[in-house]
Amino acid sequence: MVEEILAAVAATGVAAVVYVGAAARVVKQYERGVVFRFGRLMGDVRQPGFTMIRPVVDRLHKVNMQIVTMPVPAQEGITRDNVTVRVDAVVYFKVVDAAEALVRVEDYKFAVSQMAQTSLRSIIGKSDLDDLLSNREKLNQGLELMLDSPAIGWGVQIDRVEIKDVSLPETMKRSMARQAEADRERRARVINADAELQASKKLAEAAGVMSAQPAALQLRLLQTVMAVSAEKNSTLVLPIPVELLRFLERAAPVPGETAAPPRQEPLPGVPPVEDLALPEPPLALDETLTGAPVEPFPQDKAA
Repeated sequence: MVEEILAAVAATGVAAVVYVGAAARVVKQYERGVVFRFGRLMGDVRQPGFTMIRPVVDRLHKVNMQIVTMPVPAQEGITRDNVTVRVDAVVYFKVVDAAEALVRVEDYKFAVSQMAQTSLRSIIGKSDLDDLLSNREKLNQGLELMLDSPAIGWGVQIDRVEIKDVSLPETMKRSMARQAEADRERRARVINADAELQASKKLAEAAGVMSAQPAALQLRLLQTVMAVSAEKNSTLVLPIPVELLRFLERAAPVPGETAAPPRQEPLPGVPPVEDLALPEPPLALDETLTGAPVEPFPQDKAA
């Protein structure tokens, strides 16, 4: 009798252990448990931790609540300005209602992927090429709104949408490269012309200062000579000012003309020589009376 009781207790214990093993479930922190009893959704969503279900009649489905990163396959399309492009993107979403995600849609991940592809094609057709290349933030916001409106009814929330890459045809890449090169060359020419204009203004101001102070030109010449001599050149060529050549040209006499003697300035209070009246030498007495020349004295001949 005792043996039968012990066997019954052991059988009951084994059955209890089997039942607990079949009914016990563990829901992880990033998951939620949805229970279906005879195919009918139970109202309470099981929270993370240890939970029990009824074996055979209950089915527990675990739903991941983490943010899912889903790449969107590259989509080809024609932009509004008739350029063929190939665009791929990435979608970040998460489940906010586990029961709705299981009941409303068969496979919410596949549904989000297909909706992202169609929305991406629609965005490509509505945008210009410049918007795809430079205004991606606005396009990302538009994609997020297009995906979030239907996904919210599936218990899914779109966290973020990003356009990863925009592939262009090779001919378009070469055209854009030539355009960028031409634009850079234009800006370089404008900058060079602006620099020449500023330099010409400064040179005009310097010329005005040097014309007012001729010594400034000589100082500038000496500075130039010092700068050139610092280069350790073997030959040094000095420029001759044009004013010096003009001065020499004015000082040189004209061929066929005799140079006039320099005019001496008279002393103060002394009349010029040409204004003085010199007396004529007196005539000898014999020459005056007879008209014959007079022989000089012997001492005069010796002198």
